[in-house]
Amino acid sequence: MRDVREWTASLVRFVKWRRDPVVVQALRSSAAATIAYVIALRLSPEAAPLTAPLTALLVVQVTLYSTLTTGIRRVNSVVAGVLVAIAFSLLVGLTWWSLGLLIMAALAVGHLVRVDEFVPEVAISAMLVLGVTTVGDTAWARVLETLIGAVVGLGCNLLFAPPVWVGEAGESIEGLARRVRQLMLSMGEEAAGRTPVEHATARLHEARRLDHDIVEVDAALRQAEDSLRFNPRVKEGLLHRVVLRTGLDTLEICTVVLRVLARTFTDLAKERESEPLPRSFASETGATVERLLSEIADAVVSFAVLVTTPVSLNADAAESRLTAELRQAAATRDKLAQLLLEEVQRDARQWQLLGAVLTEVNRILDELDTEHRSRRLLEELDRVSREQRERMPRLTRLRENLRVPAQLRRNRATAERRSR
Repeated sequence: MRDVREWTASLVRFVKWRRDPVVVQALRSSAAATIAYVIALRLSPEAAPLTAPLTALLVVQVTLYSTLTTGIRRVNSVVAGVLVAIAFSLLVGLTWWSLGLLIMAALAVGHLVRVDEFVPEVAISAMLVLGVTTVGDTAWARVLETLIGAVVGLGCNLLFAPPVWVGEAGESIEGLARRVRQLMLSMGEEAAGRTPVEHATARLHEARRLDHDIVEVDAALRQAEDSLRFNPRVKEGLLHRVVLRTGLDTLEICTVVLRVLARTFTDLAKERESEPLPRSFASETGATVERLLSEIADAVVSFAVLVTTPVSLNADAAESRLTAELRQAAATRDKLAQLLLEEVQRDARQWQLLGAVLTEVNRILDELDTEHRSRRLLEELDRVSREQRERMPRLTRLRENLRVPAQLRRNRATAERRSR
C-alpha cells in the first residue's frame, strides 16, 4: 500500500513538473535552438553554424503575444547586430579596442533601426556573433544562419503555444492577500491592548512596504495577461485577464486604505501616549477593532481566492464564503460604530481620528463587496471590448460576421429540437 502511495505521489509530481511553465519554456527554447542548428547544418557552409541556434534562442519569447508584437523588432535587432559583427570581423577582428567600438556602433545602429527596448540586444548579438565569426569569406553565412534561427524561433511559437502563466499570477495575488491579512491581524492585536508608538509606527512602515509587493504582483500579472493573448489553448482569455486585473486593482486599493488606517492608529497612539494608561481604544472598543480586522483579513484572502479561481470552474463556493464573511464583518462594523460614538461622547478630543477608523474600514468593505466587484468587472469588460473595436474595426466586423452564421445554426437547432 505504501508503494502505491509513493508511486502515485511521484506520478503527481511528474505531471506538475511537465506542466510547469518554466520547464515548458526551457523545453521550447532548447527544441527551437536544436532544430535551427540541424537545419543550418544542411544549408550553411559553416562546419558549426552556431549563429542559427543563437538567433532562435533569442527570438523564442515567453508568450505568443510578445512574439507577435515584438518578434519583428527582436529579429531586426539580431540581424542588425549580426551585420555589425560581420563588418567588424571583415575589417579588424576581435580585440579589446574593437570590442569597445563594436558596442558603441551596435547601440547606435539599434537606435537607427528603431528596435526600441531591444537596442541592448543589438550589441549583445554583435558581441556573441563576433566571437564565433573569424573568417571573412564565411561572413555572409552568418546572415543565412540568422534568418534560419529567426524563422525557426517564430515558427516554434506559432506551432507550439507558449505556456500560460495564470497560475503563477494567481499565486502572487493570493500571496499578497495573505501578507495583507497578516498585517491586519497584527494591527488588530495591538489595537486591543496598550500600543506603544514604536509598534504602531512599525506597522505603518510595514504597510508602506506592501507597495513593493504590488509591483512584483503586477509584473507577474502582466506576464500572465500576455500569455493569454492570441493563445489557442486558452478559452475566455479576455475574461481571465479582466478578472485578474480588476482583482489586483481591488487589492491595491485595499492596501492603500490599510496604509491610511495604519497611519490613523499611529496618530492615535501618539495622541494618547501622555495619558496615565495609554490605549489607542477603550477595552471593549479595542476588542471589537481586533475582531473586525480579523474578519476583514479573512475576507481579503477569500476575495483573492475568488478572483484567481479559473473562470471555467465553479466559483460559487468561494463567492458564498466571501459574502458570508463580509456580512459578518458588516455586523461587527455596526457594533464598532456604536462603541466609537459612545467613546466620542465621553471624550471628543480625538473624534476625527476615531471617525477616520470607521471611514477606512468602510472603504475596504465596500471594495470587497461582491456587487461592487461584479459592477466593476462589467464596466471593465465593456471598456476593453470598446477599445478593441476602436483599435481593430476590421477584425471586429470579421468576428461579428463569423459569429452570426454560428448563432443562426444554434437557433435553427434549438427550433428543430422544440418542434420534435
